[in-house]
Amino acid sequence: SQSEQQILSSQLECVQSIKDGVLEEARCTESDRVTLFPQQGSGAETQTQSALRLLQVEAETLYNKEDPEDLYVTNILYEREVTKREVTGTEVTELVWKLCLAHSASYQTADLFMTLVFELRHLSLEALRALWQRSSFKCRDNWQPLIDALPSCATEACVVLMKDLIASGEVEEDKVEYFFWSLTFIPNPTLGMIESLAPLLESPRTSQSCFLGVTALIHRFCSAHSSCDVAPAVQSVMRTLGKFLEGNCTVQDSEHVSKLRLVLKAVGNAGLAAASLAPALSSCAALRSHPTEIRLAAVQAFRRLPCPVRVSQYCHRWL
Repeated sequence: SQSEQQILSSQLECVQSIKDGVLEEARCTESDRVTLFPQQGSGAETQTQSALRLLQVEAETLYNKEDPEDLYVTNILYEREVTKREVTGTEVTELVWKLCLAHSASYQTADLFMTLVFELRHLSLEALRALWQRSSFKCRDNWQPLIDALPSCATEACVVLMKDLIASGEVEEDKVEYFFWSLTFIPNPTLGMIESLAPLLESPRTSQSCFLGVTALIHRFCSAHSSCDVAPAVQSVMRTLGKFLEGNCTVQDSEHVSKLRLVLKAVGNAGLAAASLAPALSSCAALRSHPTEIRLAAVQAFRRLPCPVRVSQYCHRWL
Protein backbone atom coordinates (compact mmCIF):
# COMPACT_ATOMS: atom_id res chain seq x y z
CA SER A 1 0.00 0.00 0.00
CA GLN A 2 1.03 3.59 -0.40
CA SER A 3 1.39 4.12 3.38
CA GLU A 4 4.05 1.42 3.50
CA GLN A 5 6.21 2.99 0.83
CA GLN A 6 9.19 5.09 1.84
CA ILE A 7 8.41 8.81 1.57
CA LEU A 8 11.78 10.18 2.74
CA SER A 9 15.17 8.75 1.85
CA SER A 10 18.46 10.28 2.99
CA GLN A 11 22.11 9.52 2.43
CA LEU A 12 25.24 10.97 4.00
CA GLU A 13 28.78 10.32 2.81
CA CYS A 14 31.91 11.81 4.41
CA VAL A 15 35.59 11.54 3.54
CA GLN A 16 38.09 12.45 6.25
CA SER A 17 41.81 13.12 5.94
CA ILE A 18 43.87 12.51 9.08
CA LYS A 19 47.59 13.18 9.44
CA ASP A 20 49.63 12.45 12.57
CA GLY A 21 46.46 11.89 14.54
CA VAL A 22 45.00 15.28 13.59
CA LEU A 23 41.94 15.78 11.37
CA GLU A 24 43.12 17.91 8.44
CA GLU A 25 40.05 17.88 6.20
CA ALA A 26 36.50 16.50 6.13
CA ARG A 27 34.20 16.61 3.06
CA CYS A 28 30.56 15.54 3.40
CA THR A 29 27.70 15.18 0.91
CA GLU A 30 24.13 14.79 2.17
CA SER A 31 21.21 13.93 -0.11
CA ASP A 32 17.55 14.04 0.94
CA ARG A 33 14.70 12.98 -1.36
CA VAL A 34 11.00 13.36 -0.55
CA THR A 35 8.56 11.35 -2.72
CA LEU A 36 5.00 12.55 -2.31
CA PHE A 37 3.39 10.45 -5.07
CA PRO A 38 5.49 7.32 -5.69
CA GLN A 39 3.28 6.12 -8.60
CA GLN A 40 3.97 9.31 -10.52
CA GLY A 41 7.62 9.53 -9.52
CA SER A 42 7.21 13.12 -8.43
CA GLY A 43 8.98 14.63 -5.44
CA ALA A 44 11.81 16.89 -4.38
CA GLU A 45 15.49 16.31 -3.72
CA THR A 46 18.12 18.43 -2.00
CA GLN A 47 21.87 17.95 -1.88
CA THR A 48 24.17 19.65 0.61
CA GLN A 49 27.94 19.67 0.44
CA SER A 50 30.16 20.82 3.29
CA ALA A 51 33.90 21.04 3.79
CA LEU A 52 35.94 21.49 6.96
CA ARG A 53 39.66 22.28 6.67
CA LEU A 54 42.36 22.72 9.30
CA LEU A 55 43.84 26.17 8.73
CA GLN A 56 46.46 26.48 11.44
CA VAL A 57 47.76 24.97 14.67
CA GLU A 58 48.57 27.27 17.57
CA ALA A 59 51.00 26.50 20.36
CA GLU A 60 49.52 25.85 23.82
CA THR A 61 48.74 29.10 25.61
CA LEU A 62 50.41 29.23 29.02
CA TYR A 63 49.21 31.40 31.86
CA ASN A 64 51.24 34.39 32.92
CA LYS A 65 53.48 33.24 35.77
CA GLU A 66 54.14 36.82 36.78
CA ASP A 67 50.56 37.27 38.08
CA PRO A 68 49.69 34.08 40.04
CA GLU A 69 47.19 35.61 42.48
CA ASP A 70 44.40 35.31 39.91
CA LEU A 71 44.88 31.54 39.69
CA TYR A 72 44.27 28.99 42.42
CA VAL A 73 43.43 25.33 42.87
CA THR A 74 39.99 24.54 44.26
CA ASN A 75 37.38 21.78 44.31
CA ILE A 76 34.14 21.71 42.34
CA LEU A 77 31.94 22.82 45.24
CA TYR A 78 29.88 25.95 44.70
CA GLU A 79 31.61 29.08 45.94
CA ARG A 80 30.87 32.75 45.89
CA GLU A 81 33.33 35.61 45.52
CA VAL A 82 34.53 37.01 48.83
CA THR A 83 32.68 40.16 49.81
CA LYS A 84 35.22 42.95 50.11
CA ARG A 85 32.78 45.52 51.49
CA GLU A 86 31.62 45.57 55.09
CA VAL A 87 28.22 43.95 55.60
CA THR A 88 25.89 45.79 57.98
CA GLY A 89 22.94 44.52 59.97
CA THR A 90 20.67 47.06 58.28
CA GLU A 91 21.49 45.65 54.83
CA VAL A 92 20.78 42.11 55.98
CA THR A 93 17.47 43.23 57.53
CA GLU A 94 16.44 44.71 54.18
CA LEU A 95 17.44 41.44 52.54
CA VAL A 96 15.12 39.50 54.86
CA TRP A 97 12.27 41.85 53.95
CA LYS A 98 12.95 41.30 50.25
CA LEU A 99 12.80 37.55 50.83
CA CYS A 100 9.42 37.89 52.48
CA LEU A 101 8.05 39.89 49.56
CA ALA A 102 9.51 37.67 46.81
CA HIS A 103 7.52 34.81 45.34
CA SER A 104 8.47 31.58 47.11
CA ALA A 105 9.01 29.58 43.90
CA SER A 106 11.03 32.16 41.95
CA TYR A 107 14.70 32.26 41.00
CA GLN A 108 14.87 35.62 42.75
CA THR A 109 13.99 33.99 46.08
CA ALA A 110 16.70 31.35 45.69
CA ASP A 111 19.31 34.00 44.88
CA LEU A 112 18.22 36.23 47.76
CA PHE A 113 18.36 33.32 50.19
CA MET A 114 21.86 32.36 49.05
CA THR A 115 22.94 35.98 49.44
CA LEU A 116 21.48 36.02 52.96
CA VAL A 117 23.47 32.93 53.96
CA PHE A 118 26.76 34.38 52.69
CA GLU A 119 26.19 37.80 54.27
CA LEU A 120 25.31 36.26 57.66
CA ARG A 121 28.84 34.84 57.71
CA HIS A 122 30.24 38.36 57.96
CA LEU A 123 28.26 39.35 61.06
CA SER A 124 29.47 39.09 64.65
CA LEU A 125 27.38 37.46 67.38
CA GLU A 126 26.29 40.88 68.66
CA ALA A 127 25.25 41.95 65.16
CA LEU A 128 23.35 38.68 64.67
CA ARG A 129 21.47 39.13 67.93
CA ALA A 130 20.53 42.66 66.94
CA LEU A 131 19.45 41.36 63.54
CA TRP A 132 17.22 38.75 65.21
CA GLN A 133 15.52 41.44 67.26
CA ARG A 134 14.68 43.33 64.06
CA SER A 135 13.97 40.36 61.76
CA SER A 136 12.43 37.59 63.86
CA PHE A 137 9.07 38.16 62.17
CA LYS A 138 7.37 35.49 60.10
CA CYS A 139 6.60 35.92 56.42
CA ARG A 140 3.57 34.45 54.71
CA ASP A 141 3.05 30.74 55.38
CA ASN A 142 4.82 31.28 58.75
CA TRP A 143 8.22 31.25 57.06
CA GLN A 144 11.17 32.68 59.01
CA PRO A 145 14.08 33.20 56.59
CA LEU A 146 16.63 33.70 59.37
CA ILE A 147 15.80 30.38 61.04
CA ASP A 148 16.31 28.58 57.73
CA ALA A 149 19.50 30.46 56.89
CA LEU A 150 21.34 30.13 60.21
CA PRO A 151 22.11 26.37 59.87
CA SER A 152 23.71 26.99 56.46
CA CYS A 153 25.75 29.94 57.75
CA ALA A 154 28.17 27.57 59.58
CA THR A 155 30.06 30.24 61.55
CA GLU A 156 30.57 30.17 65.30
CA ALA A 157 28.37 33.24 65.73
CA CYS A 158 25.51 31.61 63.80
CA VAL A 159 25.79 28.36 65.78
CA VAL A 160 25.78 30.21 69.12
CA LEU A 161 22.74 32.30 68.15
CA MET A 162 20.85 29.24 66.94
CA LYS A 163 21.67 27.40 70.19
CA ASP A 164 20.36 30.37 72.21
CA LEU A 165 17.14 30.44 70.20
CA ILE A 166 16.67 26.69 70.71
CA ALA A 167 17.31 26.98 74.45
CA SER A 168 14.72 29.77 74.72
CA GLY A 169 12.13 27.75 72.80
CA GLU A 170 11.90 30.15 69.85
CA VAL A 171 12.54 27.49 67.19
CA GLU A 172 10.02 24.91 66.02
CA GLU A 173 10.89 21.24 66.51
CA ASP A 174 11.44 20.40 62.84
CA LYS A 175 13.82 23.37 62.46
CA VAL A 176 15.71 22.24 65.57
CA GLU A 177 16.21 18.79 64.04
CA TYR A 178 17.39 20.31 60.77
CA PHE A 179 19.93 22.45 62.65
CA PHE A 180 21.42 19.49 64.54
CA TRP A 181 21.75 17.40 61.37
CA SER A 182 23.44 20.35 59.63
CA LEU A 183 26.27 20.28 62.21
CA THR A 184 27.72 17.30 60.35
CA PHE A 185 28.45 19.49 57.32
CA ILE A 186 30.25 22.37 59.07
CA PRO A 187 33.69 22.32 57.39
CA ASN A 188 35.72 24.10 60.09
CA PRO A 189 34.14 23.63 63.53
CA THR A 190 35.52 25.60 66.49
CA LEU A 191 35.81 24.99 70.21
CA GLY A 192 33.37 27.86 70.69
CA MET A 193 30.72 25.92 68.79
CA ILE A 194 31.28 22.80 70.89
CA GLU A 195 31.30 24.79 74.14
CA SER A 196 28.03 26.46 73.21
CA LEU A 197 26.26 23.22 72.30
CA ALA A 198 27.56 21.06 75.17
CA PRO A 199 24.87 22.12 77.71
CA LEU A 200 22.10 20.95 75.38
CA LEU A 201 23.17 17.32 75.92
CA GLU A 202 22.24 17.54 79.61
CA SER A 203 18.62 18.46 78.92
CA PRO A 204 16.17 15.57 79.52
CA ARG A 205 14.41 16.54 76.27
CA THR A 206 17.55 16.25 74.15
CA SER A 207 16.84 14.48 70.86
CA GLN A 208 18.83 11.87 69.00
CA SER A 209 19.87 14.41 66.38
CA CYS A 210 21.46 16.58 69.10
CA PHE A 211 23.64 13.76 70.43
CA LEU A 212 24.73 12.66 66.97
CA GLY A 213 25.16 16.17 65.56
CA VAL A 214 27.32 17.45 68.41
CA THR A 215 29.55 14.35 68.48
CA ALA A 216 29.94 14.45 64.69
CA LEU A 217 31.07 18.06 65.11
CA ILE A 218 33.64 16.92 67.68
CA HIS A 219 34.89 14.19 65.35
CA ARG A 220 35.50 16.69 62.55
CA PHE A 221 37.21 19.08 64.96
CA CYS A 222 39.49 16.36 66.32
CA SER A 223 40.35 15.22 62.80
CA ALA A 224 41.89 18.65 62.22
CA HIS A 225 43.38 19.32 65.67
CA SER A 226 45.72 17.02 67.56
CA SER A 227 45.25 16.53 71.33
CA CYS A 228 41.67 17.74 71.02
CA ASP A 229 40.69 15.54 73.96
CA VAL A 230 42.36 17.97 76.40
CA ALA A 231 40.15 20.88 75.29
CA PRO A 232 37.69 21.77 78.10
CA ALA A 233 34.74 21.97 75.71
CA VAL A 234 35.43 18.48 74.35
CA GLN A 235 35.98 17.09 77.83
CA SER A 236 32.65 18.56 78.94
CA VAL A 237 30.79 16.62 76.23
CA MET A 238 32.69 13.43 77.01
CA ARG A 239 31.89 13.74 80.73
CA THR A 240 28.21 14.11 79.91
CA LEU A 241 28.29 10.98 77.75
CA GLY A 242 30.35 9.13 80.36
CA LYS A 243 27.68 9.68 83.00
CA PHE A 244 25.30 7.53 80.97
CA LEU A 245 27.84 4.69 80.92
CA GLU A 246 28.35 4.59 84.70
CA GLY A 247 27.47 1.33 86.43
CA ASN A 248 28.72 -0.75 83.49
CA CYS A 249 25.73 0.29 81.35
CA THR A 250 23.16 -1.23 83.69
CA VAL A 251 19.65 -0.78 82.30
CA GLN A 252 16.30 -0.72 84.10
CA ASP A 253 13.67 -0.65 81.36
CA SER A 254 13.17 -0.47 77.60
CA GLU A 255 13.27 3.33 77.58
CA HIS A 256 16.68 3.26 79.29
CA VAL A 257 17.90 0.70 76.74
CA SER A 258 16.93 3.04 73.91
CA LYS A 259 18.69 6.00 75.56
CA LEU A 260 21.83 3.97 76.23
CA ARG A 261 22.01 2.77 72.63
CA LEU A 262 21.83 6.39 71.50
CA VAL A 263 24.63 7.41 73.86
CA LEU A 264 26.83 4.53 72.70
CA LYS A 265 26.26 5.56 69.08
CA ALA A 266 27.17 9.14 69.99
CA VAL A 267 30.37 7.96 71.70
CA GLY A 268 31.30 6.10 68.53
CA ASN A 269 30.56 9.25 66.54
CA ALA A 270 32.99 11.31 68.63
CA GLY A 271 35.97 9.23 67.53
CA LEU A 272 39.36 10.26 68.93
CA ALA A 273 37.79 12.34 71.69
CA ALA A 274 36.17 9.21 73.18
CA ALA A 275 39.45 7.41 73.98
CA SER A 276 38.96 8.09 77.71
CA LEU A 277 35.67 6.16 77.60
CA ALA A 278 37.26 3.01 76.15
CA PRO A 279 37.34 1.17 79.54
CA ALA A 280 33.64 1.91 80.10
CA LEU A 281 32.82 0.69 76.60
CA SER A 282 34.77 -2.49 77.21
CA SER A 283 32.86 -3.15 80.44
CA CYS A 284 29.52 -2.57 78.71
CA ALA A 285 30.41 -5.07 76.00
CA ALA A 286 31.91 -7.71 78.30
CA LEU A 287 29.06 -8.32 80.75
CA ARG A 288 26.91 -11.19 79.49
CA SER A 289 24.01 -10.06 81.65
CA HIS A 290 23.50 -7.02 79.42
CA PRO A 291 21.06 -7.14 76.49
CA THR A 292 22.74 -8.20 73.25
CA GLU A 293 21.85 -4.93 71.55
CA ILE A 294 23.69 -2.96 74.26
CA ARG A 295 26.79 -5.14 74.07
CA LEU A 296 26.83 -4.87 70.28
CA ALA A 297 26.40 -1.08 70.42
CA ALA A 298 29.32 -0.87 72.85
CA VAL A 299 31.56 -2.82 70.47
CA GLN A 300 30.51 -0.64 67.54
CA ALA A 301 31.38 2.48 69.56
CA PHE A 302 35.08 1.56 69.15
CA ARG A 303 34.88 2.09 65.39
CA ARG A 304 36.67 5.47 65.28
CA LEU A 305 39.06 4.95 68.17
CA PRO A 306 42.78 4.46 67.42
CA CYS A 307 43.78 0.86 66.84
CA PRO A 308 46.05 0.57 69.94
CA VAL A 309 43.14 1.64 72.17
CA ARG A 310 40.81 -0.94 70.64
CA VAL A 311 43.36 -3.76 70.84
CA SER A 312 44.36 -3.04 74.45
CA GLN A 313 40.76 -3.00 75.61
CA TYR A 314 39.83 -6.17 73.74
CA CYS A 315 42.90 -7.98 75.07
CA HIS A 316 42.28 -6.79 78.63
CA ARG A 317 38.66 -7.89 78.75
CA TRP A 318 38.42 -10.97 76.55
CA LEU A 319 41.82 -12.64 76.12
